Amino acid sequence: MLFSLTGYAQSNYAIKGSAVDTSEKKALHNTTIMVLNAKDSTLSKFTRAAADGSFAINNLNAGKFILVLSYPGYADYAEDFTLDDKAPAHNFGKINLILKSRLLKDVIIKGQVTAIKIKGDTTEFNAKAYVIQPNDKVEDLIRQFPGIQVDKDGKITAQGQTVSKVLLDGEEFFGDDPTLVTKNIRADMVDKVQLYDKKSDQATFTGIDDDKTTKTLNIKLKGGKKAGSFGKAIAAAGTDKYYQGQLMYNKFQNKEKISVYGIGSNNGTTGLNWDDAQKYGDNNNMEMTDDGGMYFSYGGDDLYYNGHGLPKAITGGVHYDNKLDKDKYAVNGNYKIGELTIDGNQNTISQNNLPDLVINSKSSQVDHKSTFRQKLDAKIEVKLDTTANLKITASGSYKNNKNNSLSTDTSRRGDNSLLNLTTTSNVSNNDDHRFDASVFYTKKLKKKGRTLSVLIGGNTDNNEGTSFLKSNLQSFQDDGTPNAAQPTDQHKTSDNKSQVLNTNITYTEPIVKGINLVFNYGFNIDHASSDQLAYSRGAGGGDYNVLVDSLSNFFKLNQHSHQVGIILNYNKGKTVINIGTKAADVSFDQINLYTGNELKRQFINWFPQASYVYKFSQQSSFRANYNGNTQQPSISQIQPVKDNTNPLYVTLGNPNLTPSFYNHFRMSYNSYKVIGGENLYISGDYGFTTNPIVNNTSTDATGKTTSQYFNLSSKIQHSYYGYFNYGRKIGGINIGINSNVSSRTTYNIVTNGVNAVSQLNTTKNNSYQGGLSVNKYVENKYDFYVTAGPTYTVNQSSLQTIYNSNSSGFNSRGWAGLYLPHNWQIGSDAEYTYTAKTAALPQFKRTLWNASISKAFLKEKSFKIMGTVNDILNQNQGFNRYANGGIITEQRYTTIKRYFLLTLSYDFSKMSAGASK
Repeated sequence: MLFSLTGYAQSNYAIKGSAVDTSEKKALHNTTIMVLNAKDSTLSKFTRAAADGSFAINNLNAGKFILVLSYPGYADYAEDFTLDDKAPAHNFGKINLILKSRLLKDVIIKGQVTAIKIKGDTTEFNAKAYVIQPNDKVEDLIRQFPGIQVDKDGKITAQGQTVSKVLLDGEEFFGDDPTLVTKNIRADMVDKVQLYDKKSDQATFTGIDDDKTTKTLNIKLKGGKKAGSFGKAIAAAGTDKYYQGQLMYNKFQNKEKISVYGIGSNNGTTGLNWDDAQKYGDNNNMEMTDDGGMYFSYGGDDLYYNGHGLPKAITGGVHYDNKLDKDKYAVNGNYKIGELTIDGNQNTISQNNLPDLVINSKSSQVDHKSTFRQKLDAKIEVKLDTTANLKITASGSYKNNKNNSLSTDTSRRGDNSLLNLTTTSNVSNNDDHRFDASVFYTKKLKKKGRTLSVLIGGNTDNNEGTSFLKSNLQSFQDDGTPNAAQPTDQHKTSDNKSQVLNTNITYTEPIVKGINLVFNYGFNIDHASSDQLAYSRGAGGGDYNVLVDSLSNFFKLNQHSHQVGIILNYNKGKTVINIGTKAADVSFDQINLYTGNELKRQFINWFPQASYVYKFSQQSSFRANYNGNTQQPSISQIQPVKDNTNPLYVTLGNPNLTPSFYNHFRMSYNSYKVIGGENLYISGDYGFTTNPIVNNTSTDATGKTTSQYFNLSSKIQHSYYGYFNYGRKIGGINIGINSNVSSRTTYNIVTNGVNAVSQLNTTKNNSYQGGLSVNKYVENKYDFYVTAGPTYTVNQSSLQTIYNSNSSGFNSRGWAGLYLPHNWQIGSDAEYTYTAKTAALPQFKRTLWNASISKAFLKEKSFKIMGTVNDILNQNQGFNRYANGGIITEQRYTTIKRYFLLTLSYDFSKMSAGASK
């Protein structure tokens, strides 16, 4: 452990004692004696023991301290003590140190087990030092750790950063789903919990920091708790036909783990973790890779309920992992299957600011969505010898999306005269089959630091869909006279395929100690095709057999890329520096099989990079990095298929687009003091794009908008973000302060088709937030958490400035639990949201209040009955407000509202007896 020296005037307080090994009957000469300030673990004074083991430290201040003794081969010893006027001196007498070979515990504190230990870059929490109630889960344990917060949804924040990965004995458990560990593994099975920044596979192998880390918790089980079975069952029913059922069974046999779970509910419980919304979506797009390649993306493989609509979910999975042949082989596999259906109702208000016209729109939509998916993934790791390893991964998934929606839209001019009325019905069915695989080979060569690694990966994705679109657009003249209606009745089919092969060879060469060169080369192949067809009915309303040329397209894309790169790595002492660049030579041949047109392109993509890391101590560091990359226009921007799903908005491509270049700078500072639970995290980033690709939108007299992409070389689009978080424990209460600011400036050309007036529109979106949080946990008595703070949002458009939608707001949330005699417990949580009205949009206020009461039964408190009231005030309504390109939008949608739920839960465990206290 590293300590900073604290200088101040010393007083005449003193300690003395001696370090001995009574079992060996000898004094421990040169034992390190340290006196730490109990408040923040900084070093006050230190000395070494004399030949007879005795030690004395004089001229100390009054206060609370920790005495730490350390001697090679022996377990560390620590003891709290206080010096004041009543006790100006403290005699510890003979302190008996114990050989590590005779002691399983690493650190001894007089009268208790040490809670925290630093091991290099890892902070390790000892579960024995914390309160564990019967049937507590891992999240109940880690909620007590200093510097770590767990919210009511299970999201974990450690040292000011989100923990996005939770491992079980170093292995993934049901893939990337942290809550399946924290909410289901029993706390009394845990020996240690390790918190660290998990490095990438490449950095872990080469030892060269690439600054790509993931905040990770590793749950280490007790040796005696790795054999047997355990799990839990939940059954719940409530008013308005709400229900929840859950079953999880686990069987562990040393290094072999088998787990099965199932969930069925209509209250939003799907078992997935908090950030799946970002990892998985429903968008189907063709996207650009970093090396200039392109691929089709059709959303994620898992189910996710984001609060929109009323859900019904049934999902389950199986997990298996094991280590064989003295850990030479490690296998890990998961299978998940599930279905999620959502019935939704959404109302939207928007304002479109044009050069000489304002369009106010209101829309109402009802829809029924269903998603079915199943996914199988596996990983095998082989230790070929002491210098070489092989890692093979594979996953396959099937996903079906169905959607049936009906919407009505009304648009009015700024003077409130009617502009148009639109009704739209859309029924779609989409199937996606995807397979991914990779092989990663690593080899450490004879010279220390010289390594070779080879990565080969690829995927295939087949996506087929069909849809039926019916709409009617009725527009009106200024005087209210209706124009001719524009009906649409079409059947569409889509067939999109992609095959991708990626290769990368990396070689590291040590130049001198602490300086390495990293060389890499990659060859990539992308083959993709997109077949989009649209048909209208024949004469007399017959079958859909008339091809709509403007909405149909069939093209293939064959592309190859070569990427080379060189990076200089400097790693000495507390400093790590990386600087280098990658370049990709990309060529592709795009053939429009419908029109016969062919487009060939050849371009170079540059990816400069630089990073700087300075580690003041094991718990404090500063990081800065820069990345730049060429952004080629996507296929959809160059040659899109017209999409008239929304008949009021149509997009067009531009084959003359040229690349943009994006520059991104980021800095962060992180400081954490373990014993005082004090953490400080500051970060900021800034990015700007030259020659950006923006939209040129034109709105005609009926209110119909056409958008086309083009390069705006005369402007630079930029954005920045800043975050501050500080927390510490004061008087047994954890206090936190946080704030963040974000800003984004974008451009687009807006044309009012009525008078053919075109203007450059500048949109500024700024957001400012601040908050104060307070939380405390008192064993067997109570716990609480409260956070609150103001917000202010700036949405400014250079067009129609009187309608700018700036608004203030206030957000707060919190929860509390009260532990009563006879195993009764009362809990409650609340969330308050306020957003002020603007010139275009009304105000929004919502208070969500939930409460519960429960009682535990049986000797181990393994059976629990709980009553819960959700949304006591019956105010739950979905809300979202945003601005883009001069259009300000607010959405309000149905979601789960007030209900009462009676829950029966049972935890069962038949684990082998092991060392536990």
